[in-house]
Amino acid sequence: MFVEIFNLIYYPLFNLMIFFYNIVPGNDIGIAIILLTLLVRFVLYPMNSKSIKSQKKLQEIQPLMKEIQTKYKDNKEKQAKKLMELYQKHKINPLSGCLPILIQLPILIALYRVFLNGFKDESLAIVYPFITNPGHLDPMFMGLVNLSETNLPLALMAGILQFFQTKMLMGNKSKDKKTEEDNKEKTKEEKTQDFAQSMTKQMMYILPVMTFFFAMTFPSGLALYWVVTTLFAIIQQFLIIKKQDRESSQSTVIN
Repeated sequence: MFVEIFNLIYYPLFNLMIFFYNIVPGNDIGIAIILLTLLVRFVLYPMNSKSIKSQKKLQEIQPLMKEIQTKYKDNKEKQAKKLMELYQKHKINPLSGCLPILIQLPILIALYRVFLNGFKDESLAIVYPFITNPGHLDPMFMGLVNLSETNLPLALMAGILQFFQTKMLMGNKSKDKKTEEDNKEKTKEEKTQDFAQSMTKQMMYILPVMTFFFAMTFPSGLALYWVVTTLFAIIQQFLIIKKQDRESSQSTVIN
């Protein structure tokens, strides 16, 4: 049942790649991958925008959340109520940042399968009748890179862009210089939150390394996809965060 549902996503994406391969000059599979990646990113643009906005707002109200957690540390029910009021006041749904990712996951897995198996001639058996079957896919991108093999420069680029995307989403947080005595006074909830923030910072370095590792494990068609999708995400995040900061500053001036 799961395989059948998954194929409902995989087959159309694969056929779209073949369609682009047929129409681009020189039948360049790399350009076909870029076009398919951009198409998917544009379709998911509204969903990703909502996720980015939610994460940015959650970052902005972190100090207020800490105040509530400290003030009502002995009254969990009151704490939860005040946090919900804070979310409602700033029009934030704590789950809105996670839901788009969960919804996109099957699409991302299908894309990986498209780029992983797409260079095998036997994969062309699922080409729709109304799309021309090329019979064989030339794996060369711009006549320079064989996308059916691993490629170090593309893998490095994917890892570096992943680092900048994660860093941009985290924002530039100033380090909290507290004394050892201050740290001892922290509540259990605050220490848990600090641990979570520490893990988030570590992910800024872990994710790029994982991206590089996977890019060097699979055909570089996957690395090309990751470079394009991450670059698109960086531009999208920049535009959304810049717009939010501008709106926030205008709101402050008016008030």
